[in-house]
Amino acid sequence: MKIAIVKLSAMGDIIHAMVALQFIKRARPDIQIDWIVEEGFKQVLDNNPHIDNILTINLKSIKKNKISLFSEVKKIKSYAKNNYDLVIDAQGLLKSAITAKLLGKSIAGFSKNSIRERVASYFYNYKIDIDYNENTIDRNVKVIGNPLNIEITPQMIIDKEPFLFYRDEDKALEEYLSKDKKNIIFIIGSTWESRNYPKEKFVEVANHLKENVLIAWGTKEERDRAKWIEKRSNYAKALPKTDLNTLKSLIAKSDLLIGNDTGPTHMAWGLNIPSITIFGPTPVNRVYQTPINKTIKSKSKVNHYKLDKNDFSIQKIPSHKVILMAKEILNG
Repeated sequence: MKIAIVKLSAMGDIIHAMVALQFIKRARPDIQIDWIVEEGFKQVLDNNPHIDNILTINLKSIKKNKISLFSEVKKIKSYAKNNYDLVIDAQGLLKSAITAKLLGKSIAGFSKNSIRERVASYFYNYKIDIDYNENTIDRNVKVIGNPLNIEITPQMIIDKEPFLFYRDEDKALEEYLSKDKKNIIFIIGSTWESRNYPKEKFVEVANHLKENVLIAWGTKEERDRAKWIEKRSNYAKALPKTDLNTLKSLIAKSDLLIGNDTGPTHMAWGLNIPSITIFGPTPVNRVYQTPINKTIKSKSKVNHYKLDKNDFSIQKIPSHKVILMAKEILNG
């Protein structure tokens, strides 16, 4: 049996869906799994033994160049020549539903009452009901597992094997890791400013923990913020710019990750590495909380269907909450 999973973006959503793969392969090792993804996120999926083929598209390019739509459609149609027995749209957006439709005739996805863009559900033959307010990981697992008659329970997810993999990483960055102190990764950026924990409070966390803090960044703004933190702490160092493959490697070798609700932070959960995810305007039930994967949420209420980008409540979370939780995790 050949299946294609359409989960184009974003990084955290891709990671939350990937957890299902090990259980599918365990139950049905005969299934060929191909994954359709935006090319910018391919490295998140790279080297995963449960994925047979990673097939990239670049729908984001259409915003800058409308003509590229035709080349992207042609590319997707070429993937359809793989003759998939089932296509699963695990995204639930119109663009992902259209992509799934171009890939095959038998398509599974969320029901119209289970997604934000309800029109997408009209493209599916097999529709899965699960409330939009439910845990994001549970939603992803159900939309992927149910069409294959494979049950994946919460306990199975809690007991999961690490499922992010890396190869040929930049070994030079391992020099930033300490042999004498705990290695803590800070993820300081995100797609919205209102999701970012204040840089001043990251400094307070670093200075109180007194461990080896490494700050990851992706954009110029995040680099400037990382350097700002570095100047104000004797314990924090800004990493050089790195790719996702090497970032996975560094997180896998760290003792704790502390970060905003954003893709790289969720890598820690996928690698079974201790983490603290700090939430402001986004729902805390996007993740699984475990003995080593903790969350801290601001006091604001969140509407799952309409997230408020102007909710800066994350700034009011006191640093001592993060510090105490980090010490508890590090002391085990």
